[in-house]
Amino acid sequence: MTTTYSIDQLCALTDLPKRTVRYYMQLGLVDRPVGETRAAHYTPVHLGQLMQIRKLADAGVSLERIRNVLAGGESPVPEGERQPGAIRVRSHVFIAPGIELQIDPQEAGLSPEQLRAFVRSVMTEWEKTK
Repeated sequence: MTTTYSIDQLCALTDLPKRTVRYYMQLGLVDRPVGETRAAHYTPVHLGQLMQIRKLADAGVSLERIRNVLAGGESPVPEGERQPGAIRVRSHVFIAPGIELQIDPQEAGLSPEQLRAFVRSVMTEWEKTK
């Protein structure tokens, strides 16, 4: 089962107000939620997008430059050594019982679109083996 978050949980995990999260969605920096109205929920992909935006924004990167980074451009913020308390978001893709794919999109340099395409291709190949 895939982990999902409510808007309140997502905001608590990213330490961002709802208004900011919705603004980022309006700008197209963060994917729209899955579902609508009260049934809407968010996935680890949304969390990863917001964590990356937060990291870049905290480093003083403009929203326009953040848009370029999320589209696959090079980050203007060098990857530093991990410090105690640092947060890294990893995507866990359940493929079948006993088979799970773990991806750190940031470390792999994958944009959200590239991550989705990669997961789709893995699942397509897995289906061929059945």
